[in-house]
Amino acid sequence: MWKRSLTMLAAGLLGIAVGVPAFTQAPAPLTPIPQEAAPAVPTTPPGTAALTKTDADAWLDGFMPYALARGDVAGAVVVIVKDGQVLTQRGFGYADVAKRKPVDPATTLFRPGSTSKLYTWTAVMQQVEAGKLDLDADVNRYLDFKIPPYDGKPITLRQIMTHTAGFEEIIKGLLTFDKPVPSLGDVLKHRIPERIYAPGTTPAYSNYATALAGYIVERVSGMSFDDYIERNIFGRLGMQYATFRQPLPDRFKPFMSQGYELGSGEAKKYELIGMAPAGAAAMSGGDMAKFMIAHLNDGGPLLSPATAKLMHTPQPSAIPAINTMALGFYEQRINGHRGIGHGGDTMYFHSDLRIFPEDNIGIFISMNSDGKDGVTRALRGRLFEEFADRYLPAADKAPPVELPTAKEHAKLLVGTWTNSRRIDSSFAKVIGLLSDTKITLDADGRPVIAPLTATGGVPRKLIEVEPFVWQDAYGHERLAAQVVDGKVVRWSFGEVSPFMIWYRTPATLDSAWLMPAVLFGIAVVFLTALSWPVGWFARRRYGAQLALQGRALQSYRVVRGFAWLVLLVLVGWMVVITGLETFESHGSTDWLILLIQIVGTLAFFGLFAAALWNAWIIWRSKRGWFAKLWSVLLALGAFFILWMALAYKLISFGTEF
Repeated sequence: MWKRSLTMLAAGLLGIAVGVPAFTQAPAPLTPIPQEAAPAVPTTPPGTAALTKTDADAWLDGFMPYALARGDVAGAVVVIVKDGQVLTQRGFGYADVAKRKPVDPATTLFRPGSTSKLYTWTAVMQQVEAGKLDLDADVNRYLDFKIPPYDGKPITLRQIMTHTAGFEEIIKGLLTFDKPVPSLGDVLKHRIPERIYAPGTTPAYSNYATALAGYIVERVSGMSFDDYIERNIFGRLGMQYATFRQPLPDRFKPFMSQGYELGSGEAKKYELIGMAPAGAAAMSGGDMAKFMIAHLNDGGPLLSPATAKLMHTPQPSAIPAINTMALGFYEQRINGHRGIGHGGDTMYFHSDLRIFPEDNIGIFISMNSDGKDGVTRALRGRLFEEFADRYLPAADKAPPVELPTAKEHAKLLVGTWTNSRRIDSSFAKVIGLLSDTKITLDADGRPVIAPLTATGGVPRKLIEVEPFVWQDAYGHERLAAQVVDGKVVRWSFGEVSPFMIWYRTPATLDSAWLMPAVLFGIAVVFLTALSWPVGWFARRRYGAQLALQGRALQSYRVVRGFAWLVLLVLVGWMVVITGLETFESHGSTDWLILLIQIVGTLAFFGLFAAALWNAWIIWRSKRGWFAKLWSVLLALGAFFILWMALAYKLISFGTEF
């Protein structure tokens, strides 16, 4: 999920480690709990809307056109399958706004983003079925380079397929536009992400791990990934409007939808995915329907029924009360029905797929615009909820009842939390300082969580319905926490719980105190720097002399020189960090990153040393109380800035992130 990649990355990406244990602190390894088999789906209550083409089309006509227009989305495709057939496939809006070319659900290609991963995972399971791959073997058995162990422990394909391989996030080179995409092997060997969690313990979504699985398919099959998918998936299903190849082959260009930031804006360039097996597909809604039908039909021509069942079975989880991973698919339970699927986002395309194996129903949506205010995420979530409420309603519609322990348990959630999907080994870790998740309580003692909002950004009313399980009183979203020795150690919520969790931020990195401390430091340094030109101007205006000599004058000038240097470095880092989402800039700013790292190392250490020297001189002299107080404030502010730079690896060397 590419766009959500950076949106959810903001929930807790970017951190740093400089050899100090507190800097590298991660959630303690926890033993996953085996999942119980999914309960039988309740009988459909009387009065449920019948899932027919007529009813589904009427429902979609009442939902999609207004939603797209309100969100400024150019076009979309929605496909619903049932009982091995396409029930309906609908195109809405435009594939090309300028040419007024409508979306054709059978032939218009959309970019499904990370929904593409399902094809990679299916290819892996085909090779497992063929006896060429072992889900629980060290993946190094299948590679021509080595993935380093974590505390002596290797990773397996099962861990890769459940996003518990323990890799940090990387984003450089994830997506480009005009640059040639290197071969898959070259991409993977160029940079191996740090292993930051013990394998099998912590869900942390990883595009790199998925690409690694695709490369393993290449290695054991003796075919390129593109050739393998075309022959063994697209070919078997008769998918004629589908490809992973980059750049887009000429024969598909007449069918490719344009991508937009806003439907009312200009069309954008075709996105190239650096780790192709993780999200490079382009395909029509009609062809995606064939893939859904195959998986709903016990694997169809793709997998044997036993392999398909294994792939769809829930895997062990540390928080079993919430959605968990299957093998590649992830759960999205609703109304007592178990759905599995995968979402996906590029910069301009936003998609989601959901199949309900026990109900033999599936639905897919893809949109070709980012839209206003992140509308595509809310829109597809709302679509699935309304679909389930209309055609797969709960047998028991009684409102949830809040437990008497609600307030007591909610207090245990309060604090600062870090997302398991994070960058740890580069300067980009600083995003974590800016975006750690805060949990507070509302006036009624219920938890308030910024990433967990309803449509329109309204906070959800979360009530505890089981011990340490909260549900939206007016919706379907659920949150669950894991408790060890009476303390909440991790939590997640339904939408992302299969592949991301939050753990408590170490005290040394807690933005609740560190962010105000750094802002205090910046304010003191700024005023100190500003006093140099302001003082010079005032003395010139009134003909006064600076009443400092010798070492006092030297420390005065050195401190202010370093203050200006630190401010310039911080501005430079702001430019770099805010540009990380501009994928076209990746690589072009490497020189700036290296320059800032070199100058920043000198500036951060230099200011702190100069501030201590300045304070020592001032306190040994007969200077006034204000000068002495300011010297202490400056030293303290310089320390906070230096601590932040060390902890979040602004003092480091390297251009990968």
